Amino acid sequence: MVLEGLIGSLLGGVFRIVPEVINVFDRKNERLHEFKMLGAEMEFAKINGEIHMKQVEANMTVAELDAMSVAVKEQGQTARKAGKFVAAISALVRPLVTYWFVGLYSLMKIATMVRAIDYGAEWKGVIITAWGAEDMALLSMILTFWFVGRVYMSKIRSA
Repeated sequence: MVLEGLIGSLLGGVFRIVPEVINVFDRKNERLHEFKMLGAEMEFAKINGEIHMKQVEANMTVAELDAMSVAVKEQGQTARKAGKFVAAISALVRPLVTYWFVGLYSLMKIATMVRAIDYGAEWKGVIITAWGAEDMALLSMILTFWFVGRVYMSKIRSA
């Protein structure tokens, strides 16, 4: 009888402690789950912020293109109102600046090559080394402005 009472008390204590142990593990799992959910929410907020920034950038690009279009239209209207002579001078400004720059740049390159040859460099080597990556980038920028940029601006004007 005493043994049965002792065993019963022991089993009663064990059965009383088991739910508490299970609760401890359950709370640990709940905290882990909440931590994972917080991480997922933070990742979602980060992605949502990136999407919002992309939308803002796209809106800014559209606004910039709209402003460029308005500026080009206003420039054309102003030039037409000023008369044919002023419109012709206005139309020549960019090409003349480009010609001036290309001319000066060419003269500088030629002077550098002549100077190198005067100092005894072989003309073939001078010509090969006179044209580098920076020169190619500059030429590419000018060609893009005059050919690609013109096509792009004509599409803006027609829109």
